[in-house]
Amino acid sequence: MPQSVPVRCPACRREHVYLAPVYPCACGAPTAPRLDPATEPAVAAHRSWDDEWLTVPCAECGRRNHWPHPELGCPCGAVLRVPVRDGVPDGDAGAGTETEADARVDQGTDADPDRGTGTRSPASVPEAVVRRAAFRPHTIRTARDAVTAAALYLRWLGYRDIRRADQRPPRGIGLAARGLLAQVDPTVRPAAARDVECLWLTAMTASSNCAYFSLAGYTDEARDGAAALGIPLFVLDLAGVPRPVNDPAGTLEAEGAPERETKARDGRI
Repeated sequence: MPQSVPVRCPACRREHVYLAPVYPCACGAPTAPRLDPATEPAVAAHRSWDDEWLTVPCAECGRRNHWPHPELGCPCGAVLRVPVRDGVPDGDAGAGTETEADARVDQGTDADPDRGTGTRSPASVPEAVVRRAAFRPHTIRTARDAVTAAALYLRWLGYRDIRRADQRPPRGIGLAARGLLAQVDPTVRPAAARDVECLWLTAMTASSNCAYFSLAGYTDEARDGAAALGIPLFVLDLAGVPRPVNDPAGTLEAEGAPERETKARDGRI
């Protein structure tokens, strides 16, 4: 069974229960770093690709696997680095290459939901989501991986015709689907209120809904602005799993794409 530990956010003191992600070793055995519940988590304020990976030995075959350092997105906007008992930082794991799924997003076609490694644990998502097929994340090592992970997630929610947005956002990369405009911010600086508001204004001109995906979280002002405008905010962890950090994001994850998008996809309207 995956290990779960209590995690208290140092920024807002909220209590969370974190379920360790499990990854498949090449030998087929499930592997995961052992979490350390006795150590306080740290806020990932300054992020570096070289510091975001662990080398974890497989208990079955001893192979040294490279996995993302466990992280948790708090609703306050902080990204928490969950302490581990084993696993050492892997400074050589930051490099990545363009994948087939990345190329499909660049070319304006849907990303393949069957790509990526691992599965999302039902214990970490609402009951309504468990009834759908499990989300299969795409591990993030590069900025391009972050875009692929967001595209896979949007398709899992039920959106189709996912492509690069025609208008480039002030920062990050824009994705468009039927009825939705999404912004993916793979930088190491938390998204600001201006970033969220620009996305909302662009979506308004296209008569579309919108959603924001950030790797480094959000400032308090950005969270307040998103709450007032009803914009779903997600934090991407390095395993490629978007975590809702406000109520609109939680609702979108629980309910999926709006009913009219599903009908349009099935040809009923």
